[in-house]
Amino acid sequence: MKKSYTPKQKASIALMAIKGESVSKLASQYQIHPTQIGQWKKLVEDELATLFVDKRKKENFGKDRVIEELYKNIGQREVEISWLKKNSTLSSREKSILIDKDNFEINLTRQAELLDISRSGIYYQPIINQEEIRIKNSIDKIYTDCPFYGSRKIKKELEIEYGIKICRSYVQNLMREIGLQAIYPDSKLNLSLGDKQHKKYPYFLRNLEIVRINQVWSTDITYIRLKNGFVHLTVIFDWYSRYVISWKLSATLENEFCIQALKEALEIATPEIHNSDQGVQFTAENYITVLKEKGIQISMDGRGRCMDNIFTERLWRTVKYENIYIHDYQDIKEAQIGLTQYFQFYNHRRIHQSLGYITPAQIYLADNQLIFKNQIHLIEANLLS
Repeated sequence: MKKSYTPKQKASIALMAIKGESVSKLASQYQIHPTQIGQWKKLVEDELATLFVDKRKKENFGKDRVIEELYKNIGQREVEISWLKKNSTLSSREKSILIDKDNFEINLTRQAELLDISRSGIYYQPIINQEEIRIKNSIDKIYTDCPFYGSRKIKKELEIEYGIKICRSYVQNLMREIGLQAIYPDSKLNLSLGDKQHKKYPYFLRNLEIVRINQVWSTDITYIRLKNGFVHLTVIFDWYSRYVISWKLSATLENEFCIQALKEALEIATPEIHNSDQGVQFTAENYITVLKEKGIQISMDGRGRCMDNIFTERLWRTVKYENIYIHDYQDIKEAQIGLTQYFQFYNHRRIHQSLGYITPAQIYLADNQLIFKNQIHLIEANLLS
């Protein structure tokens, strides 16, 4: 039976510990766990100072604690309201995806209440359709090799190369789900995933001579396969040096991860021109606002034009063949660690023929210690996230 102690006995044991008695000896003598004695000792030490405070100050001290607790509660409500606003317009299925099991500010039960979904749905693990994952991964492989292939050719390639016989409409659905679209040299052939209500910007890079770092930055999103699913990867990289400035992974195509990548890159430097496709993630007002606040010129590819962002297409092919297809990551955390290591290699060790057999870092970080220090900070942040 567990032995109980009166408050007076606890105080006595704590005082002995404060006076220098061995905690392990006290634990053995009184049959108490050493951690418990340590907690009692700390409690006594924290409360000793209040013994010498007059009554009025004690009352104020008590009030201060109440006020502090109220401010803490207000802060928690602000966190919850901010989190809720971001996720209030989503479907139940989309809301369940957004449950963040690593969020220590809002526990799972409270997240379910705020999103108005069942708690049981949080813990439900859907049956993984391995065949669908295999098909998606095969589509991604074909698309990486032939980004100009539409659903008709991808359907045929699936049959010939992988023995997968499915209808074209299913191929189209899967391509939409993982965010893939064919690119064409003819801009009239338009399969853009943009939003018609969003403003589109002209393409400013045609015939532009790229002669310095931070003259042009580019961004895009690609599908990253996992053992039991997939995530999306976005990067911000410098056209002149091919240096990957920042990158982020996301389980959804909501543009928050694109904005995070952009803001991290802007902590490193500021480009003259920012180029992207006309996808909804990059034409959204919250993304455009970040660029405008920095006075950055906005350039967008012609819809479906394969040559407008050719460097990004080459980067995706390199990343997938040199890392993703080799490592076959289990989950997003494993992919985060692996890609952190890969982009470190890509920037600092992988030589590029187009750069005269030197690395992107040798160009981008040359004579710029501030950029170097900021980039090291960003690498450390990715490793910890």
